[in-house]
Amino acid sequence: MGSRRKTWHEKMADKKDMPKYLILEKRFPCYNAVHKMGASEGDTIVLVNPGEVAEYMKKVPSGRITTITEICKSIARHHNVAGCCSLTTGIFIMTAANAAAEANDAALPWQDIPYWRTLKADGFLNEKYPGGVQSHKALLEKEGFIVVARGKRFCVENYCDFLITDL
Repeated sequence: MGSRRKTWHEKMADKKDMPKYLILEKRFPCYNAVHKMGASEGDTIVLVNPGEVAEYMKKVPSGRITTITEICKSIARHHNVAGCCSLTTGIFIMTAANAAAEANDAALPWQDIPYWRTLKADGFLNEKYPGGVQSHKALLEKEGFIVVARGKRFCVENYCDFLITDL
């Protein structure tokens, strides 16, 4: 008998061993991104539950946006540590986005996450969101944002003007 694939909703379930506090090491896959946000080797960083990441995403009102970097910084401040694992946070942002889309189809929790208002670092759109970049672009444009091509990628024009930095 084959195993059933978990739904996005099931993947949003909090893990009992989270949040998890670690000492940042250069060997961590998220080291460069976390270091860029201000944490140094030997500092304490946090890995949080997907539900906590989703709560930060919910705080972004219409007409405003945030980035994975800003969510990580807010989580780190909340936990009083030097940084937040951007790799785990990025995975949970994508999970929350897909759970929101799944919830719209089945009246499940998580449907109130305005995931399209959370961008990748430097204002770029997320190709891993439901419907890919084109859907992400359409949702942002529906709210009045101007989305422009930067090579093969898309970003919100002047995204810093709309950025919420303290969630």
